[in-house]
Amino acid sequence: MKFTPEQFRTWETKRITLLGMSGVGKTYISTLLRRHDWFHYSGDYRIGTRYLDEPILDLIKQQAMQAPFLKELLRRDWINIRNNIKIEDLGPVLSFVGKLGNPDFDGLSLPEFTRRQAMYREAEIAAMKDVPEFVRKAQETYGYHHFVNDVGGSLCELEDDAVIDQLAAHTLILYIKVTTPEEEDTLIRRAQSDPKPLYYRPAFLAENLPVYMQEKGLEFVAQVEPNDFTRWVFPRLFRSRVPRYEAIAEPHGYTVTSQEVAQVRSEADFLALVEKAIARKET
Repeated sequence: MKFTPEQFRTWETKRITLLGMSGVGKTYISTLLRRHDWFHYSGDYRIGTRYLDEPILDLIKQQAMQAPFLKELLRRDWINIRNNIKIEDLGPVLSFVGKLGNPDFDGLSLPEFTRRQAMYREAEIAAMKDVPEFVRKAQETYGYHHFVNDVGGSLCELEDDAVIDQLAAHTLILYIKVTTPEEEDTLIRRAQSDPKPLYYRPAFLAENLPVYMQEKGLEFVAQVEPNDFTRWVFPRLFRSRVPRYEAIAEPHGYTVTSQEVAQVRSEADFLALVEKAIARKET
């Protein structure tokens, strides 16, 4: 959606999609707004509680069945296992996505990793297609006045124009951009110090995995150390995503910097920042 600063200021039911890499402040802003009559829609939370809930539970049960004591309890339906996913703790989703590499270090084979990546992509697309319905629910069912869509860092990787068009039709897209080498290095170091499962476009993985294996002198994917590969590939993933974010923000939305977001302390600060971004794009 496009606005003038005045139109945004007088927009009675504000609906904003926050776009950017993990760690730039999307969830910080969403949590802040939630305290001021904004419905916080987390794409990853929706993925975990709706679209990957059963596959995640199947994976947990498969692991539990390896323990004879738990196997007996499960087969007799004497215990029940369920997910406990929280917006601020998406551990079950991350565990399902998993990491590529040596099974001795909890890595996944390339076919299994590829299968889960494809499932995650379809789940993220479905979660984003749910946004218009949750905009309605936020107001009519839950009584929230405004709506913030906190999307995963991989939104730019989906290669589904219909998803972006729908988000642009129902929300204002706000891209939070990292602008300094220092901030970029901080995000990369943070990701490398605590490697988390990631979504990769198939073409990106096909291009970078052979490079990694050649550099490390590996012959088989099963020799890949999962955390080492995640640390190695993250800077490349980060830099590959930047032009993809910009390709969404330029025609469909507005851009602010992570430095500007870091200065936001209230709802009023955030709304003023969005107006500033709109005015910047008009000039």
